[in-house]
Amino acid sequence: MIHSTAIIEPGAKLGNNVSVGPYSYIGNDVVIGDNCIIESHVVVKGPSTIGSGNHIFQFASVGEACQDKKYNNEPTTLIMGDNNVIRECATIHRGTIQDQGVTKIGSNNLFMAYTHVAHDAVIGDNVIFANNASVAGHVHVGDWVILGGNSGVHQFCKIGAHAFIGMYSGVNKDVPPFVTTIGMPAGPAAINKEGMKRRGFESDEIMAVRRAYKAFYRKSLGADEAIESLTEDAAKYPAVQLMIDFVKNSERGIVR
Repeated sequence: MIHSTAIIEPGAKLGNNVSVGPYSYIGNDVVIGDNCIIESHVVVKGPSTIGSGNHIFQFASVGEACQDKKYNNEPTTLIMGDNNVIRECATIHRGTIQDQGVTKIGSNNLFMAYTHVAHDAVIGDNVIFANNASVAGHVHVGDWVILGGNSGVHQFCKIGAHAFIGMYSGVNKDVPPFVTTIGMPAGPAAINKEGMKRRGFESDEIMAVRRAYKAFYRKSLGADEAIESLTEDAAKYPAVQLMIDFVKNSERGIVR
């Protein structure tokens, strides 16, 4: 399961049934869980903890030191969950002491070729990064988010659950849950109706999210006024309450 040309440093810990391909490098302070596949020419550095069932394709770089110029080789970490697919030439960097010191990746995510996750980012579960999508440092991405090809997210932005970032979008503000964006800079386009259908949301809750979207974006209401107008729907539909909580807690302001 370990190719003869692969280099596994003495401090690395590999679980059961782990495969490491030709010319790959696994550094010290790396923990890789059971049933992972590391293809050829992959670099995994630490401190990093990789869960089980992950598949890392050739020429990916996982757990490397970040590109923040303030970084001074502090022992920061990467923590990754289970069943992620990391395709060719993707890059995922460890955290910095300017934040929590850790980059966090959830489970069941797909990072397509040439995608990038910068230092201190927090990525949820079931997220898709299409080719060349990148998030800068300290970005938080919620569950079930899709980032379209060649999209980019500015540092410290937050992307709410079930949002869809259209291709070539340049996100410089927070994106509420269920919202689809497009443009440079990214602006709201609609709700992610198809995504909600695929994930089992009932039609009445989808309609409630649409009403919330209109309140925030189509009725010329301030945020407080929009939230007030959604009191009844928020009490009945968790998705609407999720949107309201996100807007209330946004520090950068939401996309407009």
